Amino acid sequence: MIRWMIVIFLALLLISWFTPLLRKLGFGRLPGDFRFKAFGREWFLPFATTVLLSMVASLIGYLI
Repeated sequence: MIRWMIVIFLALLLISWFTPLLRKLGFGRLPGDFRFKAFGREWFLPFATTVLLSMVASLIGYLI
């Protein structure tokens, strides 16, 4: 259990470090990503980016 928590923590840390680079590459602005304003806040639901990054991670895991 603790191993998975460490893996998840490291993955979130890496994602937060690479977020500016991913935004420059166009992630977060794909056709399936939704951005809208409701209740005085801006909401962002990155469905297409999540699916694409998940497929890339699965491919890397499969190759390793």
